[in-house]
Amino acid sequence: MLKDSSLRGYLLEESLAWLLRFSGYRLLVHEDQDPVELVTEGQTLRVRGRGALHQVDVLGEFAFTPAFSMPVRLFLEAKYYQTRCELEVVRNAHGVVHDVNENFMTGAGTRPRQRYKYSYALFSASGFTPDAQKYALAHQISLVDLSGASFAWLLGHIGATATSLCAAQQHLPKSAPFPLNWMRAELRKALATSPLDLLPSVSIPEGKFKQAAGTVVEEFATVLRQHSDAELLLGFPAAPFILPLAANDHRGFLEYAEAKPDHTVRIKRRGMGAAAEWTLSPADAVGAYELAFKLPEHIEEWISGIGEKERRRTAEVKEQFLSAITLYRMNGTGVRAYQLRYEASSLSRAGAP
Repeated sequence: MLKDSSLRGYLLEESLAWLLRFSGYRLLVHEDQDPVELVTEGQTLRVRGRGALHQVDVLGEFAFTPAFSMPVRLFLEAKYYQTRCELEVVRNAHGVVHDVNENFMTGAGTRPRQRYKYSYALFSASGFTPDAQKYALAHQISLVDLSGASFAWLLGHIGATATSLCAAQQHLPKSAPFPLNWMRAELRKALATSPLDLLPSVSIPEGKFKQAAGTVVEEFATVLRQHSDAELLLGFPAAPFILPLAANDHRGFLEYAEAKPDHTVRIKRRGMGAAAEWTLSPADAVGAYELAFKLPEHIEEWISGIGEKERRRTAEVKEQFLSAITLYRMNGTGVRAYQLRYEASSLSRAGAP
């Protein structure tokens, strides 16, 4: 039987693929999308590395190529543990992405081929241990902590759905595995996160399990669709980490950002240590929108390490790491870039905190 924790992780990955639907990434699900780099084995997608084939559950390709770079592809892995992700998970991510990026050779008579820059993002519902964070920072693995209050609705929904799917397993034959590929295909069809003509054809026998699990999967997708404004906005600061930004008013943010794609923001920190959460809002339009995010735990520990220096260290982090945050978002067939700038001097002149 598939464990509840494993189901939560798979559901989180599919939810993130949906939440990132406007962030400039298209989902790669079949070798037909790239027969050179990708291999489909049954219902499993693998990416060729220099030394091995690597299974991938969620793989995205960025819509445009950054300057002085190669086309970007992103491995997305999600963990929904009750405890923080440890070093082993991050070490495995580094091994995979390093092997895949090394898979390129040239020589006399070699046919020209496209090359990609593969990146790896690990999302965790419970954060990461200090060792995992240090290793990720050294090897440029992006860690995204979803343990903040802004994502409680999503994690709660995933937990309840995983419990229901685990209960439905009682209707499976005793030695039958949980049909994970069927569940993923059903979710991707319901959420329209994958081209339908490339989705693997996965079927399971009619019966009590299919009826019970099918209802649970459809209800899960329905709740996500009811949050149609929900979207995981990724912020890219001048720092070795990325920011998952949750909007209190999604439409308000988009309307403001479309009108002013480059604007100044206020940044505030609430709470202390690992429980701290940050918010940013436009400096010249209080209440237009608010984006919430968390910083890596080791940064929060440094900020709170000496009480009398906490205020000054908070200001240093704003000025050093958060002075310019860039967001990318699909707008029709093109990609829009928004830049949120923090300028302490301009806020001081305006009398802002």
